[in-house]
Amino acid sequence: MGVVNVTPDSFSDGGQWFEPDVAVAHGRHLLAQGADIVDVGGESTRPGAERVSLEEELGRVLPVVTVLAGAGAVVSVDTMRAEVAAHALAAGAQVINDVSGGRADPEIATVVAESGCRYVLSHWRGHSEFMNDLAEYDDVITEVCTELLTQVEAVRSAGVGDHQLVLDPGLGFAKEGGHNWELLAGVDDLMSLGYPVLIGASRKRFLGELLQAAGSESLPAFRDRATAAVTALVAARGVWGVRVHDVTGSVDAVRVAQAWRAAENGRQRAPEEADGAQKGSQ
Repeated sequence: MGVVNVTPDSFSDGGQWFEPDVAVAHGRHLLAQGADIVDVGGESTRPGAERVSLEEELGRVLPVVTVLAGAGAVVSVDTMRAEVAAHALAAGAQVINDVSGGRADPEIATVVAESGCRYVLSHWRGHSEFMNDLAEYDDVITEVCTELLTQVEAVRSAGVGDHQLVLDPGLGFAKEGGHNWELLAGVDDLMSLGYPVLIGASRKRFLGELLQAAGSESLPAFRDRATAAVTALVAARGVWGVRVHDVTGSVDAVRVAQAWRAAENGRQRAPEEADGAQKGSQ
């Protein structure tokens, strides 16, 4: 999933794709790089960001969604608002990526249920202005899994089907760096909840902190190689997808992970086949 931020204040690209025609061109570039989905967002969710109005968000995302979806792209819309989701789906979007997981605007679940679209439900505790104050956990993996399931039950009660759901642990949303690493290491626990899992680690602060500690360039634009490393690791574990700013590196990382998994599966089958052949000869 390639990221198209139609915002003037994104932490990751500084508003580079804010104008609609530039955002469309960037979406096409990500598709050409190998993205299966382009994720269009009109509201920054970086720590401390203030919300934009409904009208502003609609004005940012709809022109981009309309053109990309009209050209045949699978478009996701990154929004917490039911009205934006409804308009985006009408314009051709096929996925709603809600970083609040239905908690910012519970009506979004009804929109998703009626459309039958895919719905990325993220773990979320509060809006960007104060989410860093909510990063307190005794056992982050257990608490995130428990809270995700509570959010899942809320949207299911509105009619969202299990087949529509993809879960996102919400790295960086009310989490410190150590929490993010624990969640990545515990991705098997997240997948054991029974839903596909999306990982959004791309260019996030905890990667910058890691690189800075090692003496490497740590600004967001220099975090793509670290992002690709995360992609390889979580793809090897079998996640549904990754949300990234630079698609090329993560496409290669997924290829490495697929080859790795194929080799592992071959090693597991070989002794079984040999054992089966031995039994057949007895």
